Amino acid sequence: MKIAFTAPMKPLDHPVPSGDRTMGRLIVKALELAGHEVTVASRFRSWRKDGGEDIQAGVHGQALEEADRIADDWQRTGYRPDLFLTYHLYHKAPDWIGPVLADRFDLPYAIVEASRAPKRRTGDWAYGFAAADAALARADAVAALHNADAECLGAVVPQDRLSVLLPFVDAAPFQDAGAVPKPLAAPPLKLLAVGMMREGDKTRSYEVLADALSRLRDLPWQLTIIGDGPNRDPVLARFPPERITWLGALEAQDLPTQYALHDLLVWPAIREAFGLVFLEAQASGIGVIAGDTFGVPDIVRNGETGLLSPEGDAEAFAANLKRVIADPALVDRLGQAARRHIADHHSLAAGSVRLDSFLRSALKNHSRRGKF
Repeated sequence: MKIAFTAPMKPLDHPVPSGDRTMGRLIVKALELAGHEVTVASRFRSWRKDGGEDIQAGVHGQALEEADRIADDWQRTGYRPDLFLTYHLYHKAPDWIGPVLADRFDLPYAIVEASRAPKRRTGDWAYGFAAADAALARADAVAALHNADAECLGAVVPQDRLSVLLPFVDAAPFQDAGAVPKPLAAPPLKLLAVGMMREGDKTRSYEVLADALSRLRDLPWQLTIIGDGPNRDPVLARFPPERITWLGALEAQDLPTQYALHDLLVWPAIREAFGLVFLEAQASGIGVIAGDTFGVPDIVRNGETGLLSPEGDAEAFAANLKRVIADPALVDRLGQAARRHIADHHSLAAGSVRLDSFLRSALKNHSRRGKF
């Protein structure tokens, strides 16, 4: 089918790399793998850092102008999609374009990845919250990327239109890198952390990791850090320099080799929706030590492909690290299981099948609208 696509949180060609941008690109790639024709209808970004009705009302007006532009272009060229798909909306990044075009052209409207925080119903983000809720109400199908978001969305999206679409990754380059023979895990364990060094939750994750490792100074480990950003100096200062290697920010094509060279990915995942790094690491054949946050337990099998601890609990995180450092054979078992897990459940092919089924449910639900 012909699919018109937009990503109000962050356009696919946004210059700043992020998990959100990567997931959006993966969705398009999976749809094309399923045989669909995807056209980016708009690069309009509704996300704003600051709230307030005046700011959001202004963005709303710009979005409606963009919707008019798209509609005029479709009518001029004769293009008519079979479905309008929006990736990632919430109170800071509502979708005012998809619902307007879906109504104007009588199209099925679907949303992949939506989150809802009822506390934003009032206050500076009330305007955006109401807009996001309106889009959810209009949608013929809504997919959360993890169960925690699905529970919150259930208050406004009927169960017959709501599903969980587990995230996926283009596993091939990571599997290829992981297939290169390497020695079994042995002291000192080669740990890897991958994350941007920006203010907020990313820095907090680094702080928890540093706290956990500080409790294990007498044990054999080495840490490689991949990432960069405005908080680089304070982040790196938290780790003993003789036990870390900082590689800075790497290009995406260089990551598979780095994953495969290490024994474990270690990342506390403070407030992370799910974390693509966990999919990439497991696809590369290494296990995960992580925080039990939002969608992380949906993609990391605790005790099988990784070890999870309560979010932000440095002591519990350290206990899991201590466990694997004392048992390198466990490290190898986690890695082997992780590789199988991604191949079976979170590959691009698996995501393509799930997405295709999801969009067909949107078509079916839309066809029923006129019958009631």
